Amino acid sequence: MSKPLSEQVVVIVGASSGIGRAGALAFAARGATVVCAARGAQALDTVVGEIRQAGGRAVAVPTDIADPAAVRSLAGVAEQQYGRIDTWVNVAAVGVWGRVEDITDAEFDRVLRVNFLGHVHGVHAALPALRRAGGGTIIGVSSAEGVRAVPLQAPYAASKFALRALYDCLRSELAQDGEPITVTTVLPASVDTPFFEHARSKLGVMVKPPPPVYAPEVVADTIVYAAAHPRREIPVGGAAAALMLGQRLSPALTDAILSIRRFGVSSQRTDRPDNGVDNLDAAIDGPGQVHGSHPGVVLRRSPFTRLLGRRPRPGDLATALVRLLHRSPGRDGAPA
Repeated sequence: MSKPLSEQVVVIVGASSGIGRAGALAFAARGATVVCAARGAQALDTVVGEIRQAGGRAVAVPTDIADPAAVRSLAGVAEQQYGRIDTWVNVAAVGVWGRVEDITDAEFDRVLRVNFLGHVHGVHAALPALRRAGGGTIIGVSSAEGVRAVPLQAPYAASKFALRALYDCLRSELAQDGEPITVTTVLPASVDTPFFEHARSKLGVMVKPPPPVYAPEVVADTIVYAAAHPRREIPVGGAAAALMLGQRLSPALTDAILSIRRFGVSSQRTDRPDNGVDNLDAAIDGPGQVHGSHPGVVLRRSPFTRLLGRRPRPGDLATALVRLLHRSPGRDGAPA
């Protein structure tokens, strides 16, 4: 049983901007204590300042998720400062846009090192802390592109596919051992965050999220919901569900649709020349922000996510039952 949000200590890795920043603010608004981590120290300081000014509790811990020692240190700081960790959220990600043959080996390596191995480091740091706390939740932000890849985003899509596999394995292994630790994977559609301005572009222009585009707060609210109501996977936005459904019903037809330049390429290009600035190898200095600069319509809510995406499925209940049956005698009142 998850603790009330007002009693939770939450670590968010990737809290400097976009979804992670929106998540930190949303958790704090509901009374949680928030440990904010990312590479950008200035951006972390501003989000922590905003939380504290509103009467919340938060601390900034500059952390490079690609460095396993730094991530373990992050967990140590959270426990030392607040006594425990109840929820760990892995959000941090970087991206490179371009054709597969134009993206270098080093760029593929860096994206996977941050987007996939960074989450592995987070899991390795979180598990011992969650066990010491008597249980808790790990929330990993993958993407609808973890189900269906989109042209020009091969490293990013590959990392998001890998994340679904990571969290699926972890979820089953924890249930096998009867551990009171739940794992939720969040699968957002396109979101209006600074991620796109911060991505590296090999297209000669800056990139943008393909429509329909959702506000970061829609994803943040889902993450907060999952911390109190764990689910196996939660797609965020009807567009995410549609992409996933298309992949399930006819992957070949989805290939064909995304091969049409209007859908697969043009929808991701802006008319702004690339400025040559990105956060692939180092953080971008600045105060950080939640929203990006998407020029089109941004959807502020998702009825699909609220009405259907968050609903518990039979498999969720079955896994919970398996976890209960595998609980060791005497562990937190578990049956013999």
